[in-house]
Amino acid sequence: MRITQGTFSYLPDFTDEEIKAQVQYCLDNGWPIAIEFTDDPHPRNVYWTMWGLPLFDMKDAEAVMEEVRACRDMYSNYYIRVTGYDRSLGRQTTALSFIINRPEEEPGFRLSRTEGADRQIRYTLSSYSTDKPAGRRY
Repeated sequence: MRITQGTFSYLPDFTDEEIKAQVQYCLDNGWPIAIEFTDDPHPRNVYWTMWGLPLFDMKDAEAVMEEVRACRDMYSNYYIRVTGYDRSLGRQTTALSFIINRPEEEPGFRLSRTEGADRQIRYTLSSYSTDKPAGRRY
C-alpha cells in the first residue's frame, strides 16, 4: 500500500532533480524548509521528527539537498518529507509538503469497526507499522 499524504502523493516518487526544483520553488517564494522523518505515517501524526533545525536563511537548493541526502543516509527505511512554511500571514502555515523517501515495504493501515448504542458506528484507523516498537518498524 502506498501512503498518500501531502502534495504530489499520487505521482511516482520524485528524482533528486525534481525534489531540488520543488525546493527551489519554496526558496524563491521565501518559504523556509524543514526536513522531517517518521516510522509512523498515520494521517493524524502531523508532528514528525525534525532533521536538524528548519533552514530559515537558506537560499541555495543544493545546500538543502545535502541535508536531504544526509537524512536519507541516516534514516533510509523511514518516511522523509520536505515542508515549506509560509510565514507571510504572521504565523507558520504549511505551503508545500511532500514525501521524498519511503520504506521498501509500506504495510498500510487496519480499519476497525465498533458498533455502539443507537446504531452508532465508529471507525479506528491503525497503522500496521505500529505493531512493532519504534525503531524496529521497518
